[in-house]
Amino acid sequence: MDTNSAHDTARILIEALPYIQRFSGTTVVIKYGGNAMENEELKNSFARDVVMMKQIGIHPVIVHGGGPQIGDLLERLGKESKFVQGMRVTDRETMDVVQMVLGGLVNKDIVNLIQHNGGQAIGLTGKDGRLIKARKMVLKASDADSPELQASEIIDIGHVGEVQGIDTRIIDLLAGSDFIPVIAPIGVDDNGTSYNINADLVAGKVAEVLRAEKLILLTNVAGLKDKQGQILTGLTTERVNSLIKDGTIYGGMLPKIGCALEAVQNGVHTAHIIDGRVSHAVLLEILTDKGIGTLISKD
Repeated sequence: MDTNSAHDTARILIEALPYIQRFSGTTVVIKYGGNAMENEELKNSFARDVVMMKQIGIHPVIVHGGGPQIGDLLERLGKESKFVQGMRVTDRETMDVVQMVLGGLVNKDIVNLIQHNGGQAIGLTGKDGRLIKARKMVLKASDADSPELQASEIIDIGHVGEVQGIDTRIIDLLAGSDFIPVIAPIGVDDNGTSYNINADLVAGKVAEVLRAEKLILLTNVAGLKDKQGQILTGLTTERVNSLIKDGTIYGGMLPKIGCALEAVQNGVHTAHIIDGRVSHAVLLEILTDKGIGTLISKD
């Protein structure tokens, strides 16, 4: 290593030191999915990030998605994927596929990836230890852009749920040990019925009940941008609401923003929306001065 490279390495380590000291002992909930899961280099960089976090005393909790993988298997089975307001219509057969893909294939792949990169991980679904108590999502026609229906009519989208409660006991056991929890967003109701739940929503609720230091949502965009295309960060909830009101934030970003806002309003210190297509995005966001995405806090 030449002198310049050595100085650059030392500068990076020194820049990271106060963040390591500040966040050691805290919990960080990361929603992992999308593009970050579809590239081998990015998958390994994510795994190394969470292993390093655990090594320096930060407790990562991973909540993952897997929509593309579910869609691929359904297509191979000859079953068409249908969506209403971005939510997959999930009949009983589709729910079986969701459980196979999320609770089996994807979850265990992430566990294996973390362990291959030097960490220890345990895969869970929300059904394990009744971690995620769910209820059926009720969707009105007025919420689903269905002009042919009366606004008060209910659209049945099957086994799609929302979080009713989180039992943190099993997460607390794992986070307090050397293991990294990896959670598939499948919940169960009091009758034992399983539900497919949006991973962003699960990550937000898990972060809230754990009183996490950070909620990190990996996306396929660089973060929130203003109307000139510049990334916005250091935003308060008041500022975010004004950006929604003036149309700067719109469309597909609104659900993620809603999740982030709700989390910080309910006890999470900061929420981050970052680009999962960037190698080592998580470490760059939490251990560097500039970060790479959008940070949102309550005040």
